[in-house]
Amino acid sequence: MAALWVRRALRGLCGAALFLSQLSVLSGRAGSLMTTKLSQPQSTLAKSLTSTSTNTPYFKAAESTEIPPYMIKCPSNGLCSRLPPDCMTCNTNYSCIYGKPATFDCKVKPHVHCVDENNHEQENFTVNMTCQFCWQLATSDYVCTNSTSCMTVSCPRQRYNATCTVRDHIHCLGNRVFPKMLYCNWTGGYKWSTALALSITLGGFGADRFYLGQWREGLGKLFSFGGLGIWTLIDVLLIGVGYVGPADGSLYI
Repeated sequence: MAALWVRRALRGLCGAALFLSQLSVLSGRAGSLMTTKLSQPQSTLAKSLTSTSTNTPYFKAAESTEIPPYMIKCPSNGLCSRLPPDCMTCNTNYSCIYGKPATFDCKVKPHVHCVDENNHEQENFTVNMTCQFCWQLATSDYVCTNSTSCMTVSCPRQRYNATCTVRDHIHCLGNRVFPKMLYCNWTGGYKWSTALALSITLGGFGADRFYLGQWREGLGKLFSFGGLGIWTLIDVLLIGVGYVGPADGSLYI
């Protein structure tokens, strides 16, 4: 009986040991699965952060490659004092005297590179110019629009509203684009010498008036034989002094 009881006790212990071993194996598998599942979102998040961080410098580089419009007029590595006014920013010298030379402190705009007389790159420099506003410059220092609608041969002589722009190498104060009233000075291509020659030679047939575009007067001279010579002589004098001009109101060449 004692031996039978001992065998049963050993079988019970073996069963308990087998159950505990299986339980430990199952708990180890579950822990590995949990670790794998938790590590997957972290790796995905790391990949998303990495991809975002690599894209950020691309957009910054694209923004930095934009070239300002004024760079077209700005020469590279030229003398700073000879840069066009659009390439620099200058401080107004309120102590300058009108019509007198003055010195202005200037600084190059971004992306502009220039050097001094010793070929050293610099950003701050001085510019010498005459103390006057842009609209006070000489007529040779700016370019204005022309008008083909006003009459140049009129009394008093007509004016028109023009828009003027200062030349690139000229420095001045104020706006570089300004309005100005100018005299009508456009030409339609008529030559004074041709009109005078036609008036002297063929004026009796109205050739001078036809050339100037005055068809009615030309027909009148043609059918009246130059007003029996009197109209012809008068036209020679009027064209000679420039009183009679083209019919479109333009000036002679």
